[in-house]
Amino acid sequence: MTLTTSLDGYEVWFATGSQTLYGDETLRQVAEQARHVVAGLVDLPVTVVFKTVLTEPDGIRRLALEANARDDVIGVIAWMHTFSPAKMWIAGLDALRKPLLHLHTQANVELPWGEIDFDFMNLNQAAHGDREFGYIQTRLGVPRKTVVGHVSNPAVRAQIAHWQRAAAGLAASRTLKLARFGDNMRNVAVTEGDKTEAQLRFGVQVNTWGVTELAEAVDAASAADVDALVAEYQERYDVAPELRAGGERHASLRDGAAIEIGLRSFLEDGGFGAFTTSFEDLGALRQLPGLAVQRLMAEGYGFGAEGDWKTAILVRIANVMGAGLPGGASLMEDYTYDLTPGREQILGAHMLEVSPSLTTATPRLEVHPLGIGGKDDPVRLVFTADPGPAVVVAMSDLRDRFRLVANVVENVAAPDLPKLPVGRAVWRPQPDFTTSTTCWLTAGAAHHTVMTTAVGIDVWRDFAEMAETELLVIDDDTTVRGFQREVRWNQAYYRLAQGL
Repeated sequence: MTLTTSLDGYEVWFATGSQTLYGDETLRQVAEQARHVVAGLVDLPVTVVFKTVLTEPDGIRRLALEANARDDVIGVIAWMHTFSPAKMWIAGLDALRKPLLHLHTQANVELPWGEIDFDFMNLNQAAHGDREFGYIQTRLGVPRKTVVGHVSNPAVRAQIAHWQRAAAGLAASRTLKLARFGDNMRNVAVTEGDKTEAQLRFGVQVNTWGVTELAEAVDAASAADVDALVAEYQERYDVAPELRAGGERHASLRDGAAIEIGLRSFLEDGGFGAFTTSFEDLGALRQLPGLAVQRLMAEGYGFGAEGDWKTAILVRIANVMGAGLPGGASLMEDYTYDLTPGREQILGAHMLEVSPSLTTATPRLEVHPLGIGGKDDPVRLVFTADPGPAVVVAMSDLRDRFRLVANVVENVAAPDLPKLPVGRAVWRPQPDFTTSTTCWLTAGAAHHTVMTTAVGIDVWRDFAEMAETELLVIDDDTTVRGFQREVRWNQAYYRLAQGL
């Protein structure tokens, strides 16, 4: 099964609340105006489908159950056009398992002051109808996003777009199968985690396969397929002369191509959307997979190095949420600092596995020694991430919950790095280096992250709300004391929210 990283197959349902009290003529107007509102939801990544005007409890409940049963429906937008008594919504909201957006809007932008009569007031009651709906959502503890304003306002549609992308990320995680090739790196704490809880919280299935099975798939790669893939490499990348046909290291490139063919076939045959490897468990593989991993991430796969399945989940989610946008998502790791006062920067990379989706430049395909793993020199793409805004996000297992920590950063142009032949990024974190790093360490955030240059922090906030997962954000508004207080408050909140 070929992996799909697109939002084209998804849709969001639009449900309008009212009641039979108003009569058929008013309800026809409600439906007409609701369709007009939906028609105004343009330039969104996911199509919004008008469903119906809901006027009684059983219809609301059945709509929720139908949405739950449809894999292509990733969320529901609800608008109380008139007054829809909220007790009618209890069973439906309790049954709904898809993300919910409460759109507090109305049909008109400006009021026709001189023409307002009570018929107009009867028809345009969202100002208090949505307050009734807001109450019952809070009373039931329903996670949702609330968006306020007219749909003609681009800022309103932008908030809906963020929510849609987050909903797509959650939908992808709920159907995600992740293959771990071998275990995680020995004695490392942060790559451990509760895989059962991850399936309960995010829906992802995390299981392990022996590296021998992957090696068998690599050995099955045909010479013709390797030839074709090597030709693709030479067309797409700046290939080092020693790796080209006739070059002294051409065999290394062919080995890298065979690894990609075998890895891709294994993932496609098993329906996997994410995977991990570990340099401590390579079996009969000739190289640590580098080039193959980089290219698969750029196509939308999730990946975590050293068995880090939690980061692999985040990379897949970020790839889906950013579908169709400039930029990309990649495994990343904070490696070392430039501590020049006032100009502090972070140099991030990994041994080999950084996605070329972070750059618009043509990567250079090279081969170099790797001091760990005990295998042949691996091939890899060498580049620096483009300057521009980005977010780095980590997931930690805190025993009683998962914690996401996100830092808003700015990728900057890097100095020349002739002796660091890997994919890399250089960034300045918000609000400043000292605050950012202190807060990151305070939160117990992981050293592996996903870096996304396609979606911003608003999408991650929406995702965390939908997934009912803690999110700590480090941005321009962050202070160390405020962040420390938030960590302490969250400790109490999430313990209480779980119940007994």
